[in-house]
Amino acid sequence: MMVLYSGTTCPFSHRCRFVLFEKGMDFEIRDVDLYNKQEDINLMNPYGQVPILVERDLILYESNIINEYIDERFPHPQLMPGDPVDRARVRLFLLNFEKELFAPVTVLESRENKGDTQALDKARAHIRDRLVQLAPVFIKNKFMLGDNFSMLDVAIAPLLWRLDFYGIELSKNAAPLLKYAERIFSRPAYIEALTPSEKVMRR
Repeated sequence: MMVLYSGTTCPFSHRCRFVLFEKGMDFEIRDVDLYNKQEDINLMNPYGQVPILVERDLILYESNIINEYIDERFPHPQLMPGDPVDRARVRLFLLNFEKELFAPVTVLESRENKGDTQALDKARAHIRDRLVQLAPVFIKNKFMLGDNFSMLDVAIAPLLWRLDFYGIELSKNAAPLLKYAERIFSRPAYIEALTPSEKVMRR
């Protein structure tokens, strides 16, 4: 059985929990205290971070790598495109999300930045601007890739859920994006994947 070491408030762990519930498979989630991690976390991941997926002798870390592995092991429902060209494009989008959206998320999540108002405001503004730029996609599209729910939707969902928590307010121009977010949040797997700590992050 797969075991996912997961932070109860970690947006990257949230992605992996979401995929596991989408697949409807048997797995175990082990909650990790992000500020008092057990020693075996550092043994399994040299960067000392969660999520970590363990299956027999295999140990994986980094949420996008974990999720691609799960998608290939359990291909239904398929979350990565079957076509190699489309799959490569999705990977580029995922990389873009990490650099443009989740690098600033890491700033907001870091304890070391709690008192640095300038750094926090800069991160919020960067995320806000990028999301507003993305919003027009959802005037026509139900999901990132059109009508099909995919790994791109999984990747961005934890950020959209945490907008209130991070203090990010979007303008009216982002209305299509917020409607898109509600479509994701209404998925049964998404609701199941939320921890009690995550449920209270959103008003």
